[in-house]
Amino acid sequence: MLFGGAGCVGTSPASEVVCVLFTVLTLAIIFRALLSWFNLDPRSPLVQTLNAITDPILEPIRNVMPRLGMLDLSPLVAVLLLQFVSQALQTFLG
Repeated sequence: MLFGGAGCVGTSPASEVVCVLFTVLTLAIIFRALLSWFNLDPRSPLVQTLNAITDPILEPIRNVMPRLGMLDLSPLVAVLLLQFVSQALQTFLG
């Protein structure tokens, strides 16, 4: 296994690709959430890249789930959903 089995369920190459892809998406969402605590320029290439990668995942969740005051829990929900889907896909792919 590519990551020594850390979070990866299957042993097939397709399963490892799913594991890597979902790990990268999860890390991007976590990194974006952490960077939201700082006042960064929205025109920054880093911010624009993170937004382009994570917006397709976070926006549908934000449309369904209301904010709790100033607290946005959509990154947490997205990470949990990504982990669930990743595990299911890896199990299916072997």
